Amino acid sequence: MLKKKIFSMIPRLTFLKASWIIPILSTILIALSLLTVYTVRYSGKIYPNIFVAGISVSGLSPLEAEGLLREKVVVPKEISVVIADQTTNLPTSSLSPNYDFSASVQRAYFIFRSGNIFVDIYQRLLAPAKITNIPLVVSVDEKALNEALSIVVEGSITEPIYPSVNYIGGKILVEKGKEGTEADTAAAGRVIIDRLKALDGSPVFLAVSVINPSIGETEADELVQRARLFVGKSLELTFEQDSYLYKEEQIFKFLSPEAIFNNKELVIFVDALAEKLNREPQNPTFIFKGGRVEEFAPSRAGVGVKKDELVRKIIEALDRLEKSEENKISLEIPVEMAQPKIQTGDVNNLGIKELLGRGVSTFYHSISNRIHNISLASSKFNGILVAPGEVFSFNDALGDVSVFTGYKQAFVIKDGKTVLGDGGGVCQVSSTLFRVALNAGLPIVERRAHSYRVGYYEQNSPPGLDATVFAPTTDLKFQNDTPGHLLIQTSIDSKTYTLVFEIYGTSDGRVATVSKPVVTGVSTPPEDLYVDDPTLPAGQIKQIDFKAWGARVSFNYTVEKGGNVIYEKTFLSNYRPWQAIFLRGTGVTQ
Repeated sequence: MLKKKIFSMIPRLTFLKASWIIPILSTILIALSLLTVYTVRYSGKIYPNIFVAGISVSGLSPLEAEGLLREKVVVPKEISVVIADQTTNLPTSSLSPNYDFSASVQRAYFIFRSGNIFVDIYQRLLAPAKITNIPLVVSVDEKALNEALSIVVEGSITEPIYPSVNYIGGKILVEKGKEGTEADTAAAGRVIIDRLKALDGSPVFLAVSVINPSIGETEADELVQRARLFVGKSLELTFEQDSYLYKEEQIFKFLSPEAIFNNKELVIFVDALAEKLNREPQNPTFIFKGGRVEEFAPSRAGVGVKKDELVRKIIEALDRLEKSEENKISLEIPVEMAQPKIQTGDVNNLGIKELLGRGVSTFYHSISNRIHNISLASSKFNGILVAPGEVFSFNDALGDVSVFTGYKQAFVIKDGKTVLGDGGGVCQVSSTLFRVALNAGLPIVERRAHSYRVGYYEQNSPPGLDATVFAPTTDLKFQNDTPGHLLIQTSIDSKTYTLVFEIYGTSDGRVATVSKPVVTGVSTPPEDLYVDDPTLPAGQIKQIDFKAWGARVSFNYTVEKGGNVIYEKTFLSNYRPWQAIFLRGTGVTQ
């Protein structure tokens, strides 16, 4: 019976199944037909209900849509920026908006054309009932936008004062900071760009928030206690031949009440240093004419400071300085090097391959005539070649020093007095050459110290590293005992009052050491001397000589190669105490 019932139901089930399938298949076929027609209809065209910044581009080819946008787009002439009830109308032309209509149209065209056929079919079926409005693609002058917003907020906000530690007159002073306000100009800038994308000129509201970075007495006292641990201490950063020394004034800037050290301040500091040191690889230049190198530039590896590593190393060094009795920590600045394609030795056959030594002196507070003479005298040495075995004479290379060879009058030491004479400042050049010869490890054949300690030669150096010259009796001489020629290069910076001598050649592995000068027999200068001068009006005082303390200074100079001493010498300097001399006017007052 059961089998009969089941078999009797089959015709009815088959009929019901057929009644379901036919409508479903019919619906699918109709949908596919409509989708096919729809797809063919919009082949190469933008699908319906698509707008760009409110402008309909439906049914248009990309080229037609681009033309329509160029015709219809109207950029708002200005956008109002509102901050603290103050409204500023910002001309959009000042932002130099640049609309990319082609890119805007491409974005519209690829709506419902993702490449995924199933997703695209589904979205195309929904497209007739869905409106899509996309923004225009636009770029603006970001710098102009930031400057404009800075002007808008000026006067409407109060800059907060952040806590800081300062070292003034030997005293530690803590600025506790003050409350202020800030405006979110970055967010406002993004909104302005969005307005330009949508061709919307409605106002933009700048949010203002209160900032209170100030600290209390307890935190201020803690900063003072920390700062005291850095008094008398320094951090030195070195790279190649240069060193940068930072004392309390700079170190205190890195202290922070919120953290151990102020990472933001350290990043700013390292960024500035990296900008100064970073460079591209440099191929050498070597032009030799008439026994002299007229144009020279050594090959230089490209340099890129490893900023993150340097910040980390500085923090570690500061932590050591704070927690230990060390007074000075030196760090080598970590860098990435990129070698040039050509090396210096490849462009000459004289043995000029690398830097052997560098000498530096400064001459702050020099009068203009003295600076002129230093520049003129140092130029005489730029490009000079010293042959192997040759003894180099400063006076021979310098030549005549007089008004006839372009020198001007400046103070010189003559006959036990400081007087105005032709070529004042030449000894700045000889002293700098003396230093570079020492650094290069060259034998010093002749050198004489000045009669008294001259302040110029101790600005960036301990006493005893000066050399006076006066033709024909007093000279500075050194010998080239290296395997190749030596090339002397000079440079002067009148803005930083710095003179630099460099010696290039072939390194034979020698290492020069200059001991710390020992100062003994210090003697006080004589009392100031006043001399009546009838050529000056009565009551006028004019200083013509400056006091200096007498001393006996010595240092040891040692040159080693392969672990053996190849040259050593002790340099002695006997500086007389020097008297300040003033002219006292006794003439008739005009």
